[in-house]
Amino acid sequence: MDAPRYSTPLRLGTRGSPLAMAQANMVKSALMETHDLADADIEIVTVKTTGDMVQDRALAEIGGKALWTKELDRALGEGEVDFTVHSMKDVETIRPADIALVANLPRADVRDRLIGADSVDALPQGARIGTSSPRRAAQLLSLRPDLAIETLRGNVATRLAAVDSGTIDATLLAAAGLDRLGHDDLGAAIPVETLLPAAQQGAVGIEARADDAPVRAMVAAINHDATWQCVETERALLYALGADCHSPVAALARVDNDAITLVAELLLHDGSEKIALSAEAPVDDRLDMARDLGKALLDGASPAVRALFAG
Repeated sequence: MDAPRYSTPLRLGTRGSPLAMAQANMVKSALMETHDLADADIEIVTVKTTGDMVQDRALAEIGGKALWTKELDRALGEGEVDFTVHSMKDVETIRPADIALVANLPRADVRDRLIGADSVDALPQGARIGTSSPRRAAQLLSLRPDLAIETLRGNVATRLAAVDSGTIDATLLAAAGLDRLGHDDLGAAIPVETLLPAAQQGAVGIEARADDAPVRAMVAAINHDATWQCVETERALLYALGADCHSPVAALARVDNDAITLVAELLLHDGSEKIALSAEAPVDDRLDMARDLGKALLDGASPAVRALFAG
């Protein structure tokens, strides 16, 4: 018997920021090409999130990553949209049981780019760095304790404008987001050996209702296996650590043939302490590897660092 068929037009839920819209259109294009769909077969539906509306405080102060997802989750659960698109680094580790992550697009550049200087070493003494990321703040202070970290939120344009206006001296932005907005020549890319990225940075994910088999099958057809394996591994590490939006943690998984490597580090908020470890395993053993690495990191961390994680 043939599998049940999805109905068009399909409604793709997304945040309304320029980057979110660019990523939604990437998903739409991939589905149109894979399934020979017309433009009218997929409607992009913008959903206003709390994270978009509250821009003057760090995420950790006002509810964490759920600020990017809870309104999209509601729209999905209530049938207002058929599937949703997210920047994976903004998605909580534990998701509602009735929502399933179905696919990842091919991962883009995982690095951060420094806006305002050619390198971290080139930043002036005492430079004011705008960021709301505990990871970026801790990593920068680990490298340059003289830097002054100032809370800066907002979309890419807002953060670029803050540098241009002199409100801050520099900021860090994900290379993937800049590239997707056409700013591929902007800023200085920081090697991952200097600044390990956030878990899942550069990855786009698509979620659907767990019980919607037709839509799940349709979306799964555009999944990029290597990205999926890396994202799954990095999410498993975050789960093992009990990490949340307050936790200064960085992680990067990479697949090479049938093997996967995972590098991760935990830091104090002021950058004064850091523990970094890595592991390698067959791809099929990636989740066990991530769990074991998380335990090793917590076991090896100081009490002060360990206290920042619930694991």
